[in-house]
Amino acid sequence: MKVAMIGQKGSTPIGGIERHVEALSVRLGAMGHHVIIFTRTWFAPAKARYAKGVTVIAAPTVRTKNLDTIIHTLTSSIKAMRMGVDVMHYHGVGPSLLSWMPRVFAPRIKVVATFHCIDRKHQKWGLFARMMLGLGERAACLFPHETITVSKTLESYCQNRYNRDVLYIPNGVDTPGRIGTDVLATYDLKKDGYIVMVSRLVRHKGAHHLIRAYAELRKRGLHRGKKLVIVGDSAFTDAYAAEVRALAANTPDIIFTGYLKGKALAQVFGNAYAVVHPSESEGLPIAVLEGMVYGKTVLASDIPENMEVVRDHGMYFRNKSVPDLTRKLRSLLANPRIAEETGKRAKAFVLANYHWDDVAKQVQKMYLSLAPASTKTVKIRRAIA
Repeated sequence: MKVAMIGQKGSTPIGGIERHVEALSVRLGAMGHHVIIFTRTWFAPAKARYAKGVTVIAAPTVRTKNLDTIIHTLTSSIKAMRMGVDVMHYHGVGPSLLSWMPRVFAPRIKVVATFHCIDRKHQKWGLFARMMLGLGERAACLFPHETITVSKTLESYCQNRYNRDVLYIPNGVDTPGRIGTDVLATYDLKKDGYIVMVSRLVRHKGAHHLIRAYAELRKRGLHRGKKLVIVGDSAFTDAYAAEVRALAANTPDIIFTGYLKGKALAQVFGNAYAVVHPSESEGLPIAVLEGMVYGKTVLASDIPENMEVVRDHGMYFRNKSVPDLTRKLRSLLANPRIAEETGKRAKAFVLANYHWDDVAKQVQKMYLSLAPASTKTVKIRRAIA
């Protein structure tokens, strides 16, 4: 099948949706499908042979906070329809605003939307943007032939709010390979000598809560010599990124690395003492799953989406509560044996329940279920071959 991935910034996995699309596309390509990832011209160049069965095509957009996504979705959708794809797969509720286009102008094409999170709750958006994102939610549950949610919490949300039966297929992780340490010297880090948060610097991810909690522990000498590493940067949120850096300025041992990927990200994850994810709103955070697959205890806010994975296989604190985060972080730092044992159980849990190989097989099964009966047998044979 020829599948168009639409809505992500590109194929470079620096954000949750980008990681999702890249992991899924590479596997679908290896299964024998032709996957087209539409990238934004400012984000990444086109690549004719990104991976086996995967092509990256750049589509025009305007790089502004409010127009970037919708214009890129429009130009990508037009290109995909002209290319005669079999499936147009929209990622995110914002891009799903235009999921009606192939239903009207190319009814042969099957339309799929993945509901990654409730974006209208994010503080970076103004009133008009939140209204449009609300319409995007409705569109994601109304126009596509199939709607996927990445968490059970979102599955219930769509069923209750929009009366739509959706398909739950979670985010995933890869089995980690051997992790080196050579990148650590770049940031003056040592194995098990720091805790890490991996996230875009946007307010709802809660970096300011973690910085305040760490600063309190360090002031009281209870940080056990551990540094705090924050991996990520602005996402059209320069003012907030400057705010958290200013907040951290008077506390030694807080390190901002900017965005990391590949080997560098793997080493920072894999050599951390623990992972903290203080987000106020999520879908199903890949950063939490990745922290767990590296055998780390993840301390996360107690929002429902995080609790799906950390309730029995991690630690949690009251959402937005700096005092509770401070207490739980102090306990985590003071008990390395518990941290190690919890991390081992977490790794086994996510590998058994959240592996990208299994996710890709579920998505392929769904794609094939949408194919016309007359062509389904041929496509299944090609996918298996």
